[in-house]
Amino acid sequence: MASKGAGIRTSLMTGVSYMIPFVTAGGILIALSFAVGGYEGFKVQGSVADYLMRIGGTAFGLMVPVLAGFIAFSIADRPGIAPGFIAGQIAVTVGAGFLGGIIGGLIAGYVANWIKNWPVPKGLSRLMPVLIIPLVASLIVGLLMLLVIGQPVKALMDALTNWLRGMSTVNRVILGIILGLMMAFDMGGPVNKVAYTFGLSMISAGIFEPHAAIMAAGMTPPLGMALATVLAPKKYTEREIEAGKTAWIMGISFITEGAIPFAAADPLRVIPSIMTGSAVAGALSMAFGCTLRAPHGGIFVVPMIGRPLMYLVALIAGTVVTAVMVNLLKKEVTAEVKAADAA
Repeated sequence: MASKGAGIRTSLMTGVSYMIPFVTAGGILIALSFAVGGYEGFKVQGSVADYLMRIGGTAFGLMVPVLAGFIAFSIADRPGIAPGFIAGQIAVTVGAGFLGGIIGGLIAGYVANWIKNWPVPKGLSRLMPVLIIPLVASLIVGLLMLLVIGQPVKALMDALTNWLRGMSTVNRVILGIILGLMMAFDMGGPVNKVAYTFGLSMISAGIFEPHAAIMAAGMTPPLGMALATVLAPKKYTEREIEAGKTAWIMGISFITEGAIPFAAADPLRVIPSIMTGSAVAGALSMAFGCTLRAPHGGIFVVPMIGRPLMYLVALIAGTVVTAVMVNLLKKEVTAEVKAADAA
């Protein structure tokens, strides 16, 4: 079972990794459309905002098929791509969203992998990867998505959407804390990606608060560690101080992985600190009612954020909490460690 779970986790990570460029390109183009024409400017046909919105919307619309297609690819290699993309597109069509795309991609991959192991005559073996596997797997997963899986998953997504829309302020803060903890826990790993994908699904459902909290929480770990190296340089090696300079750029760009060098060197002090800071940033963002329509972009899409000044307050608060906490836990670097680092 552990091996199976690890395989599913790897497949999900593969799908998300291939999806992110579409998210980034599409989301920033949509944000630029809002920047150029406001939230209604894209409705003027032939305007710059209209073209930006159409291009960005096309890229954004490919997210679920790409996610499902490359989940299936990770499981079954090239024969899984076609059924995976088809499953993802059906998930979009029936309103099952990201959850439907994930389920469809996994089913497509495992069905394609199963068909790959069919005993067939030599004359058919060359047709298996280019014709038989994509055709049969697409038919099977397509029927499952349309007749069995699509509607229940859509009902689940609708229920989640309605629950989020009806949340009280207290519950919103709790959700922000949970999302913040998830974003910082493994800094770009599977738990981080689950939170990120949840935020994207909420954007597609027209709920923009969770992803604002997610981006604030994802920016906080590298920014907090960068600030920590400035506030207490004697507690860090020269290499960590240099990494801190890079972490400023990665933090404002919403690249949580910028905190990994610090966490790898001192996980017991750094990981609890960055999780605390991210929880603060996520909670404050939700409490302030900040919204985010762009799925990526970091500080560069702050003008597209609802209540941007309060959002910056949440981000700064999380950053300061991270830096102060980690520096309270850390001790000064000894001469021996400095010598080993220099060597």
